[in-house]
Amino acid sequence: MSFFKQLFEQQNNDNGFKPTPSVTGYFGTVKPDPNFNAQNDAAKLKKAIETKGVDEATIVEVIAKRSNAQRQQIKAAYQQSAGKATRSEDSNIDDAAAKSEAKALFEAGENRIGTVCSVLIDILTNRSEAQLYKIFQYYGQLSKDSLAKDLEGELHGSFEDCLMTLVKGALNKPAYFAERLHLAMKGLGTNTDTLTRIIVSRSEIDLLKILQEYKRMYGKSLQEDILKETSGDYEKIMMTLCGTP
Repeated sequence: MSFFKQLFEQQNNDNGFKPTPSVTGYFGTVKPDPNFNAQNDAAKLKKAIETKGVDEATIVEVIAKRSNAQRQQIKAAYQQSAGKATRSEDSNIDDAAAKSEAKALFEAGENRIGTVCSVLIDILTNRSEAQLYKIFQYYGQLSKDSLAKDLEGELHGSFEDCLMTLVKGALNKPAYFAERLHLAMKGLGTNTDTLTRIIVSRSEIDLLKILQEYKRMYGKSLQEDILKETSGDYEKIMMTLCGTP
């Protein structure tokens, strides 16, 4: 209640903030592009993504200088032209295809100057996790490093983060989530949104495996870190979901 009291007191105080007088006009920083063409912009984005190393300047130019309504039209046009990035749920493994696509990944990235990102996107977003795991095994026979290590050297920024998530999730999903949980509690402050989302969403799927991976990777239990980084009812709920150490 004291917050609301202060709020109303400030409104009645000349030294506090005052209501803005009613004015008309547009005061946003982004305006609709008068020469907008969704299909043209979608084509620009597709070309920028598929170019060697990703043309980030073009992506920023298109995305940041279009209104939200225009971005939604670009999204629809892009999906229509490129086809919508649908993951197979088939648990069967095609060994021959895995060998072929491992070679395609190697040639698109580590074995050339610049990375052909369209090949990475197509394979990493459309193959089943079981198929990806087999592809990564064959990739290891072609490269001195793992695909995850090679991606770190070829890509950067948010695009790298996105593809690394796909790779790590396919290689060892519990380990991937264990790493996310560790990062959420590392350093000053705790990212409770990430902590809550992972623990709650995986509690009926594979949280026991995540707990095992966490202990293997960091030499202590997840519950130990939760006790250090949280408190009160939130701590009790997280600990209950995780079970006993």
